[in-house]
Amino acid sequence: MSRLLQALFGRLPIGWLQLTHNRTRFAAALAGVAFANVLVFVQLGIMNSMGAATLRPYDFFQADIMISAGDANSLTDGGTTTFGIDPVKPGFLAPEISGDLNLLQVQDAAILDRLACGLARDEAAAIRPQSPLSFETQGRTVTACATFAGGGGFGGDGYMLVSDQTFLSLFNSRSSTAPDHILLTLRPGAQPRAVVARLKDLISDPGLRIRTQAEAAQEDLRPQQTRRPTGIIFRFGVLIGVLVGLVIVCQVLSTDVADHLRGYATFKAMGYGPRFFLGVVFEQALVLGVLGFLPGLAVGTTFQTAMGRITTLPLAMTPSMAISVFVGTVVFSALSRAIATRRLAAADPADLF
Repeated sequence: MSRLLQALFGRLPIGWLQLTHNRTRFAAALAGVAFANVLVFVQLGIMNSMGAATLRPYDFFQADIMISAGDANSLTDGGTTTFGIDPVKPGFLAPEISGDLNLLQVQDAAILDRLACGLARDEAAAIRPQSPLSFETQGRTVTACATFAGGGGFGGDGYMLVSDQTFLSLFNSRSSTAPDHILLTLRPGAQPRAVVARLKDLISDPGLRIRTQAEAAQEDLRPQQTRRPTGIIFRFGVLIGVLVGLVIVCQVLSTDVADHLRGYATFKAMGYGPRFFLGVVFEQALVLGVLGFLPGLAVGTTFQTAMGRITTLPLAMTPSMAISVFVGTVVFSALSRAIATRRLAAADPADLF
């Protein structure tokens, strides 16, 4: 490390030597930075999983335009996470599901989310048309003949697809004339936005929401991240993690500056200017940021993997997440550097002895 820093800064790595002089304090500082990184990683992972879980149901369907009822604020609102669909229209479903759609022509048959919370993985893996799984829901016996990969979310534990007739049998209060969503596919070459504008002119009911499927997904995601309590809480969690890291690094650097104040005074009396001292403390901030990030990345990845397995939420470390946290760690370490050198920059060498 000393040789690398010497090559990078073109001088003796004074900052590194000062940090490693007290190995116990150095290890504690790295642990503090790593802890802050883990906190940020976990909060970012949960926040990102909320977005992925919100958008996941849109992957089950293939459509260009979605016409939604006024009380169906999202794809999973207006009832349950049970989807009632026409079993003879496979073109509106993702390939993973459309191949089993004919199974739903049997009354009370279902395609079940094999990643649903509470469903044992070995039990889900055994579901086949030849070995179905029967269970009670809404006072009726439903038989799952196939599965698909859905996963739990913040609004439910999983998903289930049934035919439109089975859906009406399960939910007696619902009517076939009042669906939550109507899906439309367009001919090749048609412009979805132009068709949406035309439909809005033709349909007089102001309560209906006519959008492209991509727009519907984004409209569903935006409130989750900016207005719902969960999204706001997770954003505050990320901010708190950043502040914790900033305080830890700033405290370590300030303490180190105070401990070596006489040495810095000697350099200052010899004619070294503020840039030299900023460089030394920046070196320390860089070391703490980089070396604290690596264990934070490892622990954060482990936590997210474990949480994803337990909750079935789409929790995973992504390259963009790792890069953003790394850049943020280095930037805030550099900011801590500036704070830590304020006392040194204002001090008179004669007053430091």
